[in-house]
Amino acid sequence: MQQSGNYLIRWLTYLMFMMFAMTSDSVGEIIKEVKVAFDVTNAQASLMHSLPMLGIAMSGLLLGFLADKLGRKPTIILGLGLFGVACYSFLIANDFVFIVALMSLSGVAVGIFKTGALALIGDISQSTRQHTSTMNGAEAFFGVGAIIGPLIVAWLIHRGVPWQYLYVIAGGICTLLIIIAGFARYPKYVAAQNNSVDQVSLKKSLKLVKNPYALGFSVGAFLYVAAESAIYVWMPSYLVCDAVSVRDAYACYSEGAARQLAIYSVTAFFILRALGRFVGIWMMSRFNWALVLLLFSGAIVVCFTGGLLGGKQVALYLFPLTGIFMSVIYPTFNSKGISCFQKHQHGSVAGVILFFTAAGAAAGPLIMGLVSDAMGGDAKYGFIVATGFAVLLFIGLLYNYLANPTQKRLTEVELSDYGTQS
Repeated sequence: MQQSGNYLIRWLTYLMFMMFAMTSDSVGEIIKEVKVAFDVTNAQASLMHSLPMLGIAMSGLLLGFLADKLGRKPTIILGLGLFGVACYSFLIANDFVFIVALMSLSGVAVGIFKTGALALIGDISQSTRQHTSTMNGAEAFFGVGAIIGPLIVAWLIHRGVPWQYLYVIAGGICTLLIIIAGFARYPKYVAAQNNSVDQVSLKKSLKLVKNPYALGFSVGAFLYVAAESAIYVWMPSYLVCDAVSVRDAYACYSEGAARQLAIYSVTAFFILRALGRFVGIWMMSRFNWALVLLLFSGAIVVCFTGGLLGGKQVALYLFPLTGIFMSVIYPTFNSKGISCFQKHQHGSVAGVILFFTAAGAAAGPLIMGLVSDAMGGDAKYGFIVATGFAVLLFIGLLYNYLANPTQKRLTEVELSDYGTQS
């Protein structure tokens, strides 16, 4: 009975990740429509990305402890409820400020239910290795959502249906997930006792930022997301030819297949990232995670460097290819970072990592954009910054592989929380 319950909980978690990605990774397509409909500037339109990321970041940091204080189930239902309210409210959203406010509310909601879901993964895992495999599964479904979300927006617009109905669809999925979450049998969770030195509170949650394990994996997540965001935010700008009109924006690519790849380069990246994460479920249960991350981060540096040195014609293939190598890095950071702590702290530490993740997603593209503008507007300079982030990530993972600073801690948690030794 417990195994069947865990199976349902696992799929509930996967679908939450997919639903979130459907909306978050469609923002680029939505921004194009909003700019025309409300006559806003690029800086104003960028708030549709940065404010929800800020909402996720602050919610993860300040409210992540709720999963440990209230329990996984109430926290997940609370977050899903807020997200559903925000989604259905898009039916009456006909003002730019109101739209941005709803997106910001959805970001806060995501921070709540995602930290609950991340903590829940630890409850249904039998070992830290299985924890990493399950985390890759959740992020694989996130990758699926990142693919189908923009496709739904494009289909809606083509049919003359307002893009807001993407959120209505997401709200329908959210309602279904709330029902499933309400009836599902959750693993037994015991919160920290009032007299425990680890008593859950916002103050103790914030103290986790100073913990070397939480901070190390959080900084790694920041660097990774900052480098990754260069692909889906700035790659289209880098690949566009020096054209005088939109019609011949990809005229510098002679072959038809090359032009199609240039047009759908971001989609190709998301597809490769999703496929890589499904492979990661198998890979992380069999190989040394530290070595895999080291090799894959090195491959990202090679692809970024090659794409810059070889120009658009080479970047056309190397930049989307990074999806394969990026696929397992973030879910493994999340998993190992959380697994360095006991289960009654999983929500809090997940919130800390989520804060740095969202900060990287917001700050990375902004820094790249500012540098590119300062150098005449060429997106190449933004990718130089992204390559710098990737190099720092590689150096950190090289140290992680050689020094293996988490081995002792993971072994201790394996014995205390899972009753096994990896």
